[in-house]
Amino acid sequence: MSNQQGTIAEKSEEQDDNVSEVEPQKDTMTSSEKQTAKVDVYAWRKRPSYTYQRHPLLSRRISQVFNVGEYRRDTVKFYADKDFFDPDNAEAVAVRNQCAQQALEDMCSYLSDDGEVAIFDATNTTRERRRSIYEYCSQTFCFRVFFVESICDSSEIVNLNIREVKLKSPDYKDVPQEEAVADFLSRIQQYEKRYETIDDTTERNYSFIKIFNCGERFLVHKIGGHIQSRVVYFLMNIHILPRTIYLTRHGESTLNQDLRIGGDSPLSANGKLYGEALAEYMGNEHIPDLIVWTSQMQRTIQTAAKINAPKEQWKALNEINAGICEGLTYMEIAERFPDELAARDQSKFYYRYPGGESYQDLVARLEPVIMELERAENVLVVCHQAVARCILGYFLNKDADDLPYTKVPLHTVIKLTPMAYGCLMECIPLHINAVNTHRRKPKNCRPDRTAHEALNDFLVTPLDPKPVLRTKSEIFYNSDGTRIKTTDVDGNRIQRNDSTSTDPGLNNICSVIHDLQTTNGE
Repeated sequence: MSNQQGTIAEKSEEQDDNVSEVEPQKDTMTSSEKQTAKVDVYAWRKRPSYTYQRHPLLSRRISQVFNVGEYRRDTVKFYADKDFFDPDNAEAVAVRNQCAQQALEDMCSYLSDDGEVAIFDATNTTRERRRSIYEYCSQTFCFRVFFVESICDSSEIVNLNIREVKLKSPDYKDVPQEEAVADFLSRIQQYEKRYETIDDTTERNYSFIKIFNCGERFLVHKIGGHIQSRVVYFLMNIHILPRTIYLTRHGESTLNQDLRIGGDSPLSANGKLYGEALAEYMGNEHIPDLIVWTSQMQRTIQTAAKINAPKEQWKALNEINAGICEGLTYMEIAERFPDELAARDQSKFYYRYPGGESYQDLVARLEPVIMELERAENVLVVCHQAVARCILGYFLNKDADDLPYTKVPLHTVIKLTPMAYGCLMECIPLHINAVNTHRRKPKNCRPDRTAHEALNDFLVTPLDPKPVLRTKSEIFYNSDGTRIKTTDVDGNRIQRNDSTSTDPGLNNICSVIHDLQTTNGE
């Protein structure tokens, strides 16, 4: 039997009272403008736009994982074998306890400073260890504590978990697979010597969830607060079964051809060709139990029409609502609403179109879709540019600065395969011509810029001048950020020459066109 327990700590509501909130948008209208507004229903468009400045509360990292295994590997540079986890090995126990305490102190320091939620990733398999964690967090710092225990008594699930997850651990780097499996099974036996399951009798004051055999059943006890209820909701929706998520934008539409945003236009001739190519590609993949999700807009429905699989239409997958800018070109927006375009360029994730949505709104709208993706097995999602950016942002762990500028070309299939500590991503262009709808962040975001300064190279690249390459990327989630390794079809490592973000390869990962250099594969 395999047992794994983790701890989630969060600030209590009382501690949040001294956190300053985002100041509400001020009324910038003058008295004369207000008088005009009584007779001019469009007067609000004429006043200066509110500049969306990111508040420190929103820009900081509010959650973090503290993995005791990483602390142990920093302390003990070389992992010997299972005997290090023997509870009768006094020297090793002292080292492991020291590492756990250091991780716990760092976690509480993080929560005391800027953090809101922290995950204490360790086994925590004894009542004494859980008691010390609970008392240190709740009594010393007044943090809320929530325990998560995963219990597996299915040998099949245990072996699958070891091969899919544990063998990717740094402990078993360059270790033969069978040797690593045998060692980890022996490590489990060492844990079982002192293992005590969490229960609602001796530990009735604790909040916890017990997950049996990766979701066969759940036991939830004493949930307190919104965050803990959301954690339970998430844990009850995820699974570890092998699956693939296919993501693509609709085929090119008639409004795309005119470089207009939004709307509900039909496919262009090239868009219809892409629908046929997509159906052929998905048929050749021979995906068992495939289901297709589209938005309720006709261009996604038409794109998926010829795919031989059950289809569902999601209103939540509709494109971002551009409000007063629906159906306009960027040139028209720059000329009619220069202040609005400048405000959006200054803070694209948080800016909300007048009468429309922001990317932040869209992320909230897509949460049920994300949860269903976590529950589902093999799915093809046919959606829109902003929607695809948000879904990719979830799986690629992108922040608010990078997410709205992720390049998702038309007529390209993105294949996501979740795996331990990350996911695999393949970008497969189907080589049907399409316009370029990606607008990079301009260097000049001031409201007094010219329209040409606002649109820069977007005006001169209506078509992608070079083909999108087929690439394969490995995305690794770490406590200190996300790492990525991208190769072409021949296995050559691809690197970006720019340095626009901490992980620049994540920004335009599907469009390695202009700024890449190829090196020998590792």
